[in-house]
Amino acid sequence: MPGGVQPWTGGKPSYRTYKSPYAPQYKVPFNLAGFDTKQIGMTAASFGGVAGLFALFFFSDVPRVRKDIMQKLPIIGDHFVKDVPPEDNPF
Repeated sequence: MPGGVQPWTGGKPSYRTYKSPYAPQYKVPFNLAGFDTKQIGMTAASFGGVAGLFALFFFSDVPRVRKDIMQKLPIIGDHFVKDVPPEDNPF
């Protein structure tokens, strides 16, 4: 079909749609690829929180992290106390 406007080309109509003054007033929020900023922020915060917890428990066997952070946790801090008996200490 040469010429004419095809519906799949995505052409905008030359007229504006009717907006009733009695209808609810709404605004389209800013979006990025169909996701609004609140969705993107919540998703990023969730992934960041999970990544932080993973990194904390991944590095929990590092002595400095174990002593400075993990042992000071209120409920599970006693789990990270590593006492080496004197007979097992090579020094």
